[in-house]
Amino acid sequence: MNRIDKKFTELKSKNKSAFIPFITAGDPDLQTTKALILEFEKRGADIIELGIPFSDPIADGPIIQASYYRALTRGIKVAQILDMVTELRKISDIPIVSMVSYSIVFKGGCENFVEKACNAGLDGLTIPDLPVEENAEIFETARKNDFKIVCFIAPTTTEQRMALITQRSQGFLYYISVVGITGIRDKLPDDVVQNIDKLKQMTKTPIAVGFGVSTPSHARMIGKMADGVIVGSAIIKEIESHIGEPVEKMTMHVGGFVGQLVFGAKDHG
Repeated sequence: MNRIDKKFTELKSKNKSAFIPFITAGDPDLQTTKALILEFEKRGADIIELGIPFSDPIADGPIIQASYYRALTRGIKVAQILDMVTELRKISDIPIVSMVSYSIVFKGGCENFVEKACNAGLDGLTIPDLPVEENAEIFETARKNDFKIVCFIAPTTTEQRMALITQRSQGFLYYISVVGITGIRDKLPDDVVQNIDKLKQMTKTPIAVGFGVSTPSHARMIGKMADGVIVGSAIIKEIESHIGEPVEKMTMHVGGFVGQLVFGAKDHG
């Protein structure tokens, strides 16, 4: 069983939501990324969303874009990221989903990319710039390898496309809580609850919510209604504020913040 499926099954039996932190691979360097992932796991994170830096991200706001820029200016390569995951797998079994631009997948070929990702120890991909209507090749390749392709649903998605996406998404559904790009928000949209309820009536696939989820109180709100809580920009901002510090100090500070988010996501009282 894929690690993602196993984790959601385990959490469902405990009536808990998954906490899924997003982290950019190689920001500020890969050894720090590895240390942060291990710290997040220790603090209670359930699944890691690992961003592969790309020069022209389609959905990411300025905070994550800046983290991609910092990683790319250091010359980060996909092969190096996969090597880091291979090293991580020697000491951690936490599920890892990688967010990647389809141009990176396409460049090396779908089968080749999935094979390398599986061999390294990744469990799935989110591909924000690949419409579900065009993902047949990567979807079928992933299915053969028990590798998950996680699809996005936005507040503006039509019911017809929702039906298609809920049929195709593997591992979990990524519900985008806001109209727009990633970023820190003071308040989540009023229609989040209604839209998640609607999706739950359409599918048994776990639903994780991201984009705009920024605080422990946001995590608590989402954790009470969804199967997973995804936080990216707020964590990347915390990492950015501690760049230049020793790795141990950075991981302690950022890990503390992640621990608060984990507590919020799992506090169903």
